[in-house]
Amino acid sequence: MGGACGYGNLFKSGYGLDTAALSTTLFKDGYGCGQCFQIMCVQSQYCYYGNPSTVVTATNLCPPNWYQDSNNGGWCNPPRTHFDMAKPAFMKLANWKAGIIPVAYRRVPCKRSGGMRFQFQGNAYCLLIFVMNVGGAGDIKSMDVKGSRTNWICMIHNWGGSYQAFSSLYGQSLSLRVTSYTTGQKVYAWNVAPSNWNAGMTYQSYTNFR
Repeated sequence: MGGACGYGNLFKSGYGLDTAALSTTLFKDGYGCGQCFQIMCVQSQYCYYGNPSTVVTATNLCPPNWYQDSNNGGWCNPPRTHFDMAKPAFMKLANWKAGIIPVAYRRVPCKRSGGMRFQFQGNAYCLLIFVMNVGGAGDIKSMDVKGSRTNWICMIHNWGGSYQAFSSLYGQSLSLRVTSYTTGQKVYAWNVAPSNWNAGMTYQSYTNFR
């Protein structure tokens, strides 16, 4: 639960237990949040028969450990690519007692049910939005917000999967424009939040990346 991407309760945000924390190289200052990877156990006595694979979503950061060698404890030190997998996801590949296993991996499209989810935080002068359940490439490069009485406002990448706008938008219905980090594709969530929106609420669009 939780994590550097800001997804909070991973069941409510749609990700469940098939998740992983990414090393700094893959995390990309939060732009790797939401990406999906197919991971296969290879060349290890602990791999299950047939070298099975599973798909995980990036929901957290595995920070460097500069006190440990990259090949002996500092598994997430740059420039190493490493997945610190949730135990239920790891157990689909190998005996969990192995701890560390060599893997083959590749990016794959994220298959999501329903539209994107936007969790609102902030106050009357600073709107902070966490974006979840993103399909397609799963990641976000930028986001813009439009109030019913404003033009499009460019939001600032805050941390992980969150974006903020220093504007007074209370009392306006809000639309959002989301741009994928990987593909550059844009998806519009028109009037996703009503004029009486509140911090602490989560709103879902009818649209998503494919």
